[in-house]
Amino acid sequence: MHPSMHAAATPDKPALIVAETGETISYAALDAASNRAAHLFRIAGLASGDTVALLLDNIPAFFGLVWGAQRAGLFYVCIPAKLTAPEVEYIVRDSGARLIIASAAMQGVAEALTDLLSDVARYVIGGDARGWARWEDAVTPLPDRPIADERAGTDMLYSSGTTGRPKGVRVALPEDPAIAAPNVLVMLASALYGIGANSIYLSPAPLYHAAPLRWSMTVMRHGGTVVMMEHFEPEAALAAIERYRVNTSQWVPTHFVRMLKLDAATRARYDLSTLKVAIHAAAPCPIPVKEAMIDWWGPVLYEYYAGSEGNGLTTIDSAQWMTHKGSVGKAAYGQLHICDDAGAELPPGAEGLIYFGGGGAFEYHNDPAKTAEARHPQGWTTLGDIGRVDQEGYLYLTDRKSFMIISGGVNIYPQEIENRLITHPRVADVAVIGGPCPDMGERVIAVVQPVDMADAGDALAAELTAWCRAELSGVKTPRQIDFAAELPRAPTGKLYKRLLRDRYWGNSDSRIV
Repeated sequence: MHPSMHAAATPDKPALIVAETGETISYAALDAASNRAAHLFRIAGLASGDTVALLLDNIPAFFGLVWGAQRAGLFYVCIPAKLTAPEVEYIVRDSGARLIIASAAMQGVAEALTDLLSDVARYVIGGDARGWARWEDAVTPLPDRPIADERAGTDMLYSSGTTGRPKGVRVALPEDPAIAAPNVLVMLASALYGIGANSIYLSPAPLYHAAPLRWSMTVMRHGGTVVMMEHFEPEAALAAIERYRVNTSQWVPTHFVRMLKLDAATRARYDLSTLKVAIHAAAPCPIPVKEAMIDWWGPVLYEYYAGSEGNGLTTIDSAQWMTHKGSVGKAAYGQLHICDDAGAELPPGAEGLIYFGGGGAFEYHNDPAKTAEARHPQGWTTLGDIGRVDQEGYLYLTDRKSFMIISGGVNIYPQEIENRLITHPRVADVAVIGGPCPDMGERVIAVVQPVDMADAGDALAAELTAWCRAELSGVKTPRQIDFAAELPRAPTGKLYKRLLRDRYWGNSDSRIV
């Protein structure tokens, strides 16, 4: 399955709708745009196995570019649009990209890259940038038919850099060179969630991240319609579901939290009855948040646990979750193994490092040490998360190993504390980290983004401390609560805890971050 096949069968069907504007791109137009892109890549000297970089916000042209790279046999690197010029340069250099395309919204960063990437072919789409060629001028004269040497390519996505510089996740090009050959996600999407030609899929997150990009492309492989939000806003997402009669969607827990913070009248204003599948992942969902979402939307929530690495997948539906609250499901791709620090496999119920066996193979580009660190002697691979598996095979996540706080010799996982704090009505967002403590080694610090920053202060800190203490042990209750107007969080919900930790290990006395 491939958009080119749907372009032949249903050329006028919408492949993409922009949620905010209603702008529509048909399968015929998508196919033509991707063919012209593939021709330009060849003219620029890119052959199968080469790399192209994309520095784009959520624009309609995004899909013509990634499908053009896919049918030209390229690795396509989607770079987060909020990065600085030096951060973008690092990814371009590390990935080996020989051509980069930036959107008009990236003009400032693009122009700062002109001299830094003087040896890389540079194009800007939808606007102008000093030292960059206009994409439209280059592709408009090119044929809208396929290139002669089509071959399936794939994405090469970079980690969010939560614990250091981002690393590229590289998998081999598909063994089957046919651009329409199925992949694991295409098959799972159909089997698990019923995704097909009738799917109207809402994508509320930036396409440069793994899940929004891959799920959107999977819907297009099936011949469905993607409704893309340019930017996530909670009420706008509800309006899009009603307006476009969305039946399938993909979220992260922070989306749920923000929608649940809407007042009851706003939440009740929109008809969400068409929504049958709401997939979520990227971060563990606090139990009260998921309970509230199921109560609101019904049993349409489907959770999974996986990573950009594609080494395994667990899944759980709403009914299963209600009898296994907090679980992220059973293995649907690969086999689960829980191991201690020495690599010994642990019995059901014991917490340890989560490994997948029998799933997809990957490596961290230009980082053999990190690649080796993710490998078990048995050949299993890990994403660095801690968890346990119960007697029935359901996986429960504890936290990332790198986020663990060790205070007085006791291991403390921030996720449990964060899950408690986020349910407080005056908390919009929260991060829990370990800060320096001369007596205990580390102390638990909560950095809270209040719903109203005017509430930040000692009174709210005391209220939140009592809120935690009502359900958590003393060792888990934050010793310090600071406030921030906004936390350093990616649009996918992933938190850049490294940035917070760096502040505290340099200066731990601030009450306002």
